[in-house]
Amino acid sequence: MFSLVLALLCFHGVVVTCLNNEGYALLSFKNSIYEDPEGSLSNWDSSHDNPCSWNGIACKEQRVVSISIPNNKLRGFLPSALGSLFDLRHLNLRNNKLFGAFPVELLDVEGLQSLVLYGNSLSEALPNQIGKLKYLQTLDLSENFFNGSLPSSIVQCKRLRTLHLSQNNFSGSLPNGFGTGLVSLENLDLSFNKFNGSIPWDFGNLSSLQGTVDLSHNLFTGLIPGSLGDLPAKVYIDLTYNNLSGPIPQNGALMNRGPTAFVGNPGLCGPPLKNPCSLDTTGATSPSSHPLLQDNNSTGNSADNERGLSKGAVIAIIVSDIIGVCILGMLLSYCCSIVCVCDNDKDDHGDGFEKGRNGKGCSCFRKVELETLSENLEQYDLVLLDTQLAFDLDELLKASAFVQGKSGTGIMYKVVLDDGLILAVRRLGEGGSQRFKEFRTEVEAIGKLRHPNIVTLRAYYWSVNENLLVYDYVPNGSLAIALHGKAGMVSFTPLSWPVRLKIIKGIAKGLVYLHEFSPKKYVHGDLKPSNILLDQNMESQISDFGLGQLPDIAGNSPIMQSDRMPSDEPQERLQKSASSEATAIYSSTNLRSFYQAPEALKVVKQSQKWDVYSYGVILLEMLTGKYPVVCVGNSEMDLVHWIQLCIDEKKQLLDVLDPYLAPDADEEEDIIAVLNITMACVHSSPERRPTMRHVFDALERLTTSTN
Repeated sequence: MFSLVLALLCFHGVVVTCLNNEGYALLSFKNSIYEDPEGSLSNWDSSHDNPCSWNGIACKEQRVVSISIPNNKLRGFLPSALGSLFDLRHLNLRNNKLFGAFPVELLDVEGLQSLVLYGNSLSEALPNQIGKLKYLQTLDLSENFFNGSLPSSIVQCKRLRTLHLSQNNFSGSLPNGFGTGLVSLENLDLSFNKFNGSIPWDFGNLSSLQGTVDLSHNLFTGLIPGSLGDLPAKVYIDLTYNNLSGPIPQNGALMNRGPTAFVGNPGLCGPPLKNPCSLDTTGATSPSSHPLLQDNNSTGNSADNERGLSKGAVIAIIVSDIIGVCILGMLLSYCCSIVCVCDNDKDDHGDGFEKGRNGKGCSCFRKVELETLSENLEQYDLVLLDTQLAFDLDELLKASAFVQGKSGTGIMYKVVLDDGLILAVRRLGEGGSQRFKEFRTEVEAIGKLRHPNIVTLRAYYWSVNENLLVYDYVPNGSLAIALHGKAGMVSFTPLSWPVRLKIIKGIAKGLVYLHEFSPKKYVHGDLKPSNILLDQNMESQISDFGLGQLPDIAGNSPIMQSDRMPSDEPQERLQKSASSEATAIYSSTNLRSFYQAPEALKVVKQSQKWDVYSYGVILLEMLTGKYPVVCVGNSEMDLVHWIQLCIDEKKQLLDVLDPYLAPDADEEEDIIAVLNITMACVHSSPERRPTMRHVFDALERLTTSTN
């Protein structure tokens, strides 16, 4: 069909330029887009020989190998013509407004390596021909409306390394051979769907998995297969909010896990939950947690099985136990007599446990040794930092919980207690076994901070395998969502200039408190819009403060490698050259570079001027409405350099401002004043950046009312 169209268009006199077949296939995609508010496809036209110079297109040897147009609010559908781009290797249309079914013709592009469509409104079932993509390595369809079962042919995608299907309406059981077919899988997120049936017994074959394996908020039933313990030890398995039942296997990756990985499954029992298993439950599952391991008692003479041990054998076992206990007691007494430190000079206020008849205090361990032991013990108490709160760990774990987002410092939940109290709980993951005292010291110092522009830490929980931080819940979400919206939002209300200025001042006031009035004169170190929350009055509150070093104290967070916050910020740099084939998908850890001061990559010790620079980048986002990385043609430019280029080119203010600020053009004087403050904050030299005290004083002098 495209050849016929091409012939008709080119046959008329002398042809100066003639677009090739791939170009017309891409024009078909452009014609399927009803809204393009960012003008992403503005230079897609038929006056070129080929589409290799078009925005978002990368070629190799004049063949289209990549389409990357993320975060551009494109509204439309995916046409079948994309299936004629046979050399396509990477397709990234994440965080747009695409709807309709997935075109089965796209699966004819059998060389496709990455398919990233998360954050759209695509629906219906995923075609079963997905198995034709033998070279597929990344499949991310999160935050759409796909339904139906996961195609059984997906197990034929043996090179698949990343599979993210969270927040859809997928249902049914996982395909047979899921664990044996997808052995290259490194990242797996199936959360917030309607998957049911049992978890496949061959799951343990996925030995390449990393980070968090998220199966939470589904309808999985039956026992937890013991084969999950065969996964790598550093993998965190999230099974919360399913219908699983029976005892929790205590082997491998499942061993010594904290209770938060299993909550929301009323039928589960045994450690680490406080719900003990009944004898019937234990007996039904105790012979083997793996179906491939036979029960030695399941074969042979049933009469012998019922007969049990003889009376003589029972007596022998009891006698041997008593003798063993006696020997152990004598050994302990002997060891204690050797290491016991008896202090002749201690009085009643000394360190001895008690005085003997001769007045000598005797303790088997010195005070320092006792403290060291206490640091190595598991701590399972929920510690309240606010005496006005009254709830315990059981209430917290039994409460309704809703995932709010994921980042390099953990998973954030909205938790609703039975009495209606709403809290925000951050799960940091494994706690390590050596550094509880440091964790407690750091967290309790953070908990003492009280300021209207700082999110308050109310409680914490620590154990060897779990760390929880409990905060006030801030209802209006993050500044990132307020600026850029979020996939699936029914309506989006842009922030007016007075509201933006109010938020800008609130952030500055919170940073002044941290820098000058907090006990340690803290540096935030990771300031960005997703860490700025907005309360019911649109007052800004700084969150995630002080978390930078907690994963180091508490042990590595299990989600550092794989988890993302797709709704709040861009996670992929645009391609630098048309010859580049790879689509680089950045984790939330790498996103920090867009907000970090230039010297932060070279200097180890944090500086308050780092926060000043990050604050300046946030202000640029609020003024321009753009993400911190800007697409300029086929290349990328960070927002700081882009605004400097606009200033150098003497562009008009309205060409730079967020279009949503056009109705506030009469506030031009104050907007320019804020822009001047912003440019001072993002100065390349930290010495020439102002302090936050000076920034806040300058903002206070602005005349715009924020009521």
